[in-house]
Amino acid sequence: MITREDVARRIRDYLNHRISLEELVRWAEDVLIEESFEEPYVASIRDAVARLGLADVRAFGLTWEDCEAILDRLGYRAMVDIMKT
Repeated sequence: MITREDVARRIRDYLNHRISLEELVRWAEDVLIEESFEEPYVASIRDAVARLGLADVRAFGLTWEDCEAILDRLGYRAMVDIMKT
């Protein structure tokens, strides 16, 4: 079962460059086909995963604002932390 936390974790991993856009999209596509979603958030999770599954299509893309909006609908808030390298 896919939870809101699972989706938030995947977005976090993508934004932190732990996974590529291609990996995020592949995960989302697989999840839409094979998984069930946490009740009572089925619609929110399904919509978020569907949006992530389209992120590799040029017309859709995936911006920071998109990620913020998806996370907000799932009950999370995105934050930026800047560190010296």
